[in-house]
Amino acid sequence: MRSIIAVLVLFTCVQSAIAKGPDCRAIGGTTARLVCYDAAYPPKLEKPAIVESDAGRPPYKDPFAAEEARTSAKLKTICRGC
Repeated sequence: MRSIIAVLVLFTCVQSAIAKGPDCRAIGGTTARLVCYDAAYPPKLEKPAIVESDAGRPPYKDPFAAEEARTSAKLKTICRGC
């Protein structure tokens, strides 16, 4: 029973020691503090943009363009000189 408790205490201490990062706030110099933060939290690498080749794809055609043209033509003839 004591060994189980000792192992659990050991694991909790180890996890907190691993989770603790460097103490950059205690560093006095500005540039040294920035170097510490840069080392502790490196910037994330951005994924390069995916370039798609549109050679095989036809240009986009709006499926509602013809219907909108017909509707607007009908609406223009409804009210003349109101």
